[in-house]
Amino acid sequence: MKNTFFLIALLSSSSALATIQTVTLNVPNMNCVTCPITVKKSLTNVDGVKKADVTYATKLAVVTYDDEKTNIEALVSATTNAGYPSVVKD
Repeated sequence: MKNTFFLIALLSSSSALATIQTVTLNVPNMNCVTCPITVKKSLTNVDGVKKADVTYATKLAVVTYDDEKTNIEALVSATTNAGYPSVVKD
């Protein structure tokens, strides 16, 4: 019983350690007003992404994600695989 309680406590605490991060990606190849739809879909399909706001006018994607489930490299890869290479905005 003690082992079960310890295991449950350990699993519960690991999710508490996850940190929600936000990154802004520059997506320069968005060249029409429908491009953000594709970019947003590629980002929201990544496990761990909580929110993606993509704007054509600024060519930026602001992504909120769980860093226990994904990372910036996966986000950049997702947009690149969708045909829209991105880089982290300085």
